[in-house]
Amino acid sequence: MIEFRPINDVDPALAHSPLVRATEKTFAYIAEHDSIGLTPSMAFKRNFVHWAAAEFEWPQHTADDLFKLNKVLNEADFLPLLVLHDLLIHLRIGRHYRGAFRLTRAGEELVGKPGKIFGILTPFFLFEVNHSSYARFNDEPLGNWDIFLNVLNVEAEDGLSAEEFAQLLYGKESGDAMRIMTVRSILYSHVLRPLCWAGLLSEHRSGRGFLATRTFIKTPLWKTALRLTTDSTVTRAVRH
Repeated sequence: MIEFRPINDVDPALAHSPLVRATEKTFAYIAEHDSIGLTPSMAFKRNFVHWAAAEFEWPQHTADDLFKLNKVLNEADFLPLLVLHDLLIHLRIGRHYRGAFRLTRAGEELVGKPGKIFGILTPFFLFEVNHSSYARFNDEPLGNWDIFLNVLNVEAEDGLSAEEFAQLLYGKESGDAMRIMTVRSILYSHVLRPLCWAGLLSEHRSGRGFLATRTFIKTPLWKTALRLTTDSTVTRAVRH
């Protein structure tokens, strides 16, 4: 069973979570403007999307990154914001009311409590969200979160590439190049990217585009937040 530890609201490790940072900045925007305007299709209006792109400072989705691809930004162009919107609605932290997004009473109780925000959003985001809806491929990775997290707990201490992660899970890859690429893409969309967005892993890229090498390293938030069966193995390895 995967266990999350409670995190104190002033714990500096929370600074590693883009999801927590974006949630708190969304709360601050609502406090200043009372609500967030919605389009007829119930997406956030462009003025907020542009504000969020600049303020969230989301890795690989900064305003500079996004405006290289789009002259204007809709919610669908800023995937992390789309995901956050969905999370806040599903968890009843926010609601749509008369053409605007507002906090519920439960949401208002989370203002100024980043540790509690992390504890509520992260397990739901990792384990309950259908990540296929935000991915190129509908298939889910072979394995489960207990396996994924414990492998990463041991192997991502000093950095692990997506290729190395796939080989640890499934053995040495051979055969059809497209199938190999698909497996890696699925692992990224369903496991590695969500962990980065939660702030448990950090992603480091060398190169550009499809040729970029991605390395994933555990952040301080990993040890602070997670209690896993392989923790003793990691502790022994660090000591030696």
